[in-house]
Amino acid sequence: MLDAALAAQLKTHLEKLTQPIELVTSLDDSPKSRELAELLDQIAGLSPKIEVLAADDDERRPSFLIRRTGTDVAVRFAGIPLGHEFTSLVLALLQVGGHPSTASPEVIEQIMGLEGEHRFETYFSLTCQNCPDVVQALNLMSILNPNIHHTAIDGALFQDEVEARKVLAVPSVFRNGESFDQGRMSLEQIVAKLDTGAEAKAAAEIAEKDPFDVLVVGGGPAGAASAVYASRKGIRTGIAAERFGGQVLDTMAIENFISVPYTEGPKLATALEQHVHQYDVDVMNLQQATKLVPAAEPGGSITVELANGASLTSRTVVLSTGARWRSMNVPGEDEYRNKGVTYCPHCDGPLFKGKAVAVIGGGNSGAEAAIDLAGVVRHVTLIEFDPQLRADEVLQAKLRSLPNVDVIVSAMTTEVVGDGEQVTGLIYEDRTSGEQRTVELEGVFVQIGLLPNTEWLKGTLELSPRGEIVIDDRGQTSVPGVFAAGDCTTVPYKQIVIAMGAGATAALSAFDHLIRTPAPADREPAAV
Repeated sequence: MLDAALAAQLKTHLEKLTQPIELVTSLDDSPKSRELAELLDQIAGLSPKIEVLAADDDERRPSFLIRRTGTDVAVRFAGIPLGHEFTSLVLALLQVGGHPSTASPEVIEQIMGLEGEHRFETYFSLTCQNCPDVVQALNLMSILNPNIHHTAIDGALFQDEVEARKVLAVPSVFRNGESFDQGRMSLEQIVAKLDTGAEAKAAAEIAEKDPFDVLVVGGGPAGAASAVYASRKGIRTGIAAERFGGQVLDTMAIENFISVPYTEGPKLATALEQHVHQYDVDVMNLQQATKLVPAAEPGGSITVELANGASLTSRTVVLSTGARWRSMNVPGEDEYRNKGVTYCPHCDGPLFKGKAVAVIGGGNSGAEAAIDLAGVVRHVTLIEFDPQLRADEVLQAKLRSLPNVDVIVSAMTTEVVGDGEQVTGLIYEDRTSGEQRTVELEGVFVQIGLLPNTEWLKGTLELSPRGEIVIDDRGQTSVPGVFAAGDCTTVPYKQIVIAMGAGATAALSAFDHLIRTPAPADREPAAV
């Protein structure tokens, strides 16, 4: 199952085991069970601290339990955790085997203090780049707290179960048999959802923070670059982000980041966060900004109010809130979100195996989604508003070569329809004839571009008609001391490398503003 190079790497990792572990299998006569047995035997052969035991006591087959010998410390995988989940498998082996987690001591203490019985089940896809964060977080929680149990389930292998539970998006998490949440979640987010006092505690801690010299709002590539460049100037720097990494976390393959021929979004996001933590930056995760209050006088404090009721103050602010997938804003879209309406073909495509789906959008993203899905689903209908596709010609040629793809142009989606539980079709208007037509299908993948995360700034600073923050060549906004960078701004070409450069520019401009703008007399000047 594992090639020689990967097996050698895993063998090196397994040398970190401090306690013996058991791989307890539940198998049947299926080919997948034979594959899993082969994989587990190969893993056991790489370390004297691992043995394989047959149990056949779990209803899901193939599945296996990773258990610390002689204890109840364990996690379970239903399926074969390769692909994006191979890292989850490795971490589970190490952590069950006694190797410590890199989670902060504060979060570990919070997990160990959670009360009540929590039995989690997570449905994942091997092609989903968002799933490992959730799987790894819940695995760690089940290892640290005896009241928490977790099973990670490959939805593609347990299709009947997925359909019975109406799972149409991954990761999908169930707790004690009831839906808990869907989509990417960090360890901190999951813990905060279970710990009802976490938000109030975080707000109280934030309220005690001293003013910053540079406060970055947003933790994507632009925000990370801003924080690094500001901190290197030796000034008090903070960064408040809803989720560190931003939209990069939802990006599959990255092949145009100069000097790095190939990487994936979650890996880049991790690298960004690690780089920021090398500097004296106060990183505040899970913080949503809701209001910007400009300084009352030149050089005075700018206030950023947060959703939890706390506020942060700073002499300068860099806004790098990024963008999100644009919605169609048609009836039925919100009602059937994650019930057939989805925005990630890589993550959710395998859940629609053998079904008919639509892709909305004829740009490069839409064409690439249709091509990817055509290899999994029964049929793809690509719907484009304009009279012609906007995708590169090479992608259009590939689309035309696929027998199970239809392309409809000059079409405006007007409604997503369903049976109350999941999508059954969509209605579009033929823009040439004006006729309303219905397409029967079970999934709708929306790929129509990005929307800047700037609604909370309306009326405070200048925005473009598209909602982007208007900036000059220095990243300065219409409000003195407030700068902006990345996909939330009017900068053309929304690319990671451009966002990073813009973030550096904004931080340097903020520093320049600090040294040229005297602080009010009743405040100590910035340490510049």
